[in-house]
Amino acid sequence: MRKLRGTQTAAIVAALTAVAVLPTSAQAVDSGLPGLTATTETPALYGDDAGGNADADDPAIWRNTADPDASLVISTAKEGGLRVYDLAGKEVQSIPAPPAPTPDDKPGRFNNVDLVSGFPLPTGRADVAVVTDRGRDHLRIYRITPGAARPLTDITDPNAPLVFSKTLDEVNDQTTPYGLATWTDKATGRSYAVVSRRSRTRLALLELRTTSTGAVTYRQVRTYDLPASFTLPDGTSWTPCTDPGDLAQVEGMVVDPVNKVLYAGHEDVGIWRMPADLGGKPKLIDKVREYGVPATYDEATEECVTGADPGYGGTHLSADVEGLTILDEGSGDGYLLASSQGDNTFAAYDREVSDDNEYESGTVDGSEECDGAAVLNAPLGSRYPNGLLVVQDGHNTPDERDEDGEVRDNTDFKFVDLAKVTRALDD
Repeated sequence: MRKLRGTQTAAIVAALTAVAVLPTSAQAVDSGLPGLTATTETPALYGDDAGGNADADDPAIWRNTADPDASLVISTAKEGGLRVYDLAGKEVQSIPAPPAPTPDDKPGRFNNVDLVSGFPLPTGRADVAVVTDRGRDHLRIYRITPGAARPLTDITDPNAPLVFSKTLDEVNDQTTPYGLATWTDKATGRSYAVVSRRSRTRLALLELRTTSTGAVTYRQVRTYDLPASFTLPDGTSWTPCTDPGDLAQVEGMVVDPVNKVLYAGHEDVGIWRMPADLGGKPKLIDKVREYGVPATYDEATEECVTGADPGYGGTHLSADVEGLTILDEGSGDGYLLASSQGDNTFAAYDREVSDDNEYESGTVDGSEECDGAAVLNAPLGSRYPNGLLVVQDGHNTPDERDEDGEVRDNTDFKFVDLAKVTRALDD
C-alpha cells in the first residue's frame, strides 16, 4: 500500500506474532492495548518470481460440521492463486490463478474470498468458496468437498460474464473486482456477492446462479457508487489523495446476515453501513484519523504529502481500513472487527444496529499491515474448541534473503484462539 508522508504517523505494533514468538515491541507495550500471541501460522508466501508472485491477502474459515477437526482455512494469494490449509496451518491444496490469455494480457489474480453455505447444485446442496479474480475481471466459484484430498473443485461457468469491464483493454486496465462479501437471503433462498471495484468507489450486487450443466455463474442486479469527495464541517470539499486517475477504493467488506446490512471499508475514508442489497443510502459509522487531511500527490516520490490536520477524522482507525469480519455471539449480539492497517490494530464495534454500532474499548493489537481477516465463533475440534480468528500478516518475519543477498519480502496467515480475542474485548 502507498504510504503517506507529512503529519501522518504509523505506529508499528506487531504484537500478533507466531507461536513461541513473544511481542517485544516497545510501541506495543506503550500502546496500552492487549497483545495476542497466535497459536500457529501458515508457511511463508513470497511475492517474487521464485515464489510464484504469491502474496497472502484474504482468508475464509470453513467448518466441517461432520468433523470439526477437519475444518479448513481457504485463502487468496493474488497471482499465486488459492491456498487451502488445515487447522495446523499445513497446506493441503494449492490452486493456481488462470494464466494470461496472451503475453500482453494480465494473468489471474485472486484478491478476496468468501463462503456460501448450502448452495443449490444439481447434485444437491454444497458449500462453495467465491473468489474475486482481479486479474481477469471474474468471480470464480469452488465447490468444497469434505474429507477430500483436494477439497476445492472449480465449478465456475466458463461463459460467466466480466464483472465490470466491457472490453479486454478494460480488463487489462485492472479496474476490476477487488473486495468481496457473500450473503444469502433467507426469505428467497437466493445467494449474492457484493463486489467492490478496484481504484473506484463502485459496489456491485451479483446474484449467484446455477446453469443447466451444473456450473455456477452470476448476473448483476444493481450497482452503487459511494462518494468520492466529501464536504467538511468548514464547508470545504475534501477528496482523499490517491494515485493519479484513481479514486479511494473499498476492499474489506462483510455482510451481517441477521441485520441484512453490509459493512464496507472505504480504505482512506472509514466504514460504511448500508443495506446488503445496495438498495438504500449508506451511513459512515466511523472515519479514519486521516479523514479531511489535505494531501497532494508527489510524482517524484509517488507518495501523498500531507498538510495540517484540521481535526475532522475519527480516533479509532488509521488508514487503510482493511479486513472486516463479524464475530457472531448469537441472537444478533457480537462485534464487527476492522483491521486498522495504519497502526496495526483491530477496532471492535457493537454489532447491533439499534446501538448504532457503538465503538467498543477492547481494541487489540494486530498483525503488521493486515489486509484480510476472518473469524468463526464455533467449535473447531480439539485445536480451537472456542473458535478461531485468522489474520493476514503483511510483513512476516524473519526475513529471508535470495542468492544475491536481497531480502525476500514474505507474507502469511496467523491463527489465533478466539478465546484470547473475546477475553481481550471483555477486559
